[in-house]
Amino acid sequence: MVVVNVLPPSGCIHLRNIQSSPRMCLKYVVEANQAKLEVVAEEWRISKEKLLTCDQDEKVMQDPSVHAIVIATPTYMHKDLVMRGLKAGKAVFCEKPIAESLECTRLCYHMAQQVGRPLLCAFNRRFDPSFSHLRQEVHGGSVGQVQMVKTVSRDSPMPTLDYLKISGGIFHDCAVHDIDLTCWVLGEYPTHVFASATAFVPEIAAINDHDTAVFTMKFPSGALSMTDLSRNAVYGYDQRLEVFGPKGMVSAGNERPFPLITCSVQGETQPPAYYSFPSRYHQSYIRELDHFCDVIQGLDDLSVTAEDSLKVTSIASTLEKSVVSGKMEQVLY
Repeated sequence: MVVVNVLPPSGCIHLRNIQSSPRMCLKYVVEANQAKLEVVAEEWRISKEKLLTCDQDEKVMQDPSVHAIVIATPTYMHKDLVMRGLKAGKAVFCEKPIAESLECTRLCYHMAQQVGRPLLCAFNRRFDPSFSHLRQEVHGGSVGQVQMVKTVSRDSPMPTLDYLKISGGIFHDCAVHDIDLTCWVLGEYPTHVFASATAFVPEIAAINDHDTAVFTMKFPSGALSMTDLSRNAVYGYDQRLEVFGPKGMVSAGNERPFPLITCSVQGETQPPAYYSFPSRYHQSYIRELDHFCDVIQGLDDLSVTAEDSLKVTSIASTLEKSVVSGKMEQVLY
């Protein structure tokens, strides 16, 4: 297993989980930042022959003992690495999105099909235990025919401006998780979407992005979904999912480090929500890598299909279009 780029938080998360797993053996770490490689060597006690700079990454592709690569680079680097990895016969785990455009994403999946190797787009929230159980409840008929889905996704802390400049925008970087989660729970894709967005932070407005957004989606079954997004929730990483139908409601609220509630004359208090995504989605990151191993070993099929990834990208692009037009837009797949 190879981790490509450990500088973003997601790269560090995957490195830790690979090192901790009895199913995976870390072969190389590839990182553009030499200083970061030195930190990795010291903190993780990784021998220097396993640490490569980006100009040495062909060694990864040519090594027959490497069965899979984990790509956690900035988005603009994804397509090239995905294509090279697949052509070299490696299974590829790639942080979302697979590529910067729909056409490039299609090319990546076409290559995966051509060479017969798995390409997993890392929509990690599918693997969160709370959300997985909620979906099982919904598919088991606990709420009846789904009428409404609500999601909340508010970052903590606010991402750095350097990250936001290369993130692809709030809809392709942030909203895609809620889009995928909603479609996964419902088992269908929307026909029409509407979005509105704004930037309260001047620096975010200056890079033509948004820090606050709301959007709705209408599905063939008649179900409606509503999502609100924010780049900065000062009280913690706010992640909620609710599904409503004629038989009732099922919801997954914010998770906390420990389930303590204190009641006094001042009222009721409890620990704050997890601070950010590495702690909130700790289990989901472990479970998605386990799923990737299952796929490589032929024990399971890809949970996130090419169709899922391509359609989520189409929906995110249509939401951007709706922000500009101010109208509900039809999603063309």
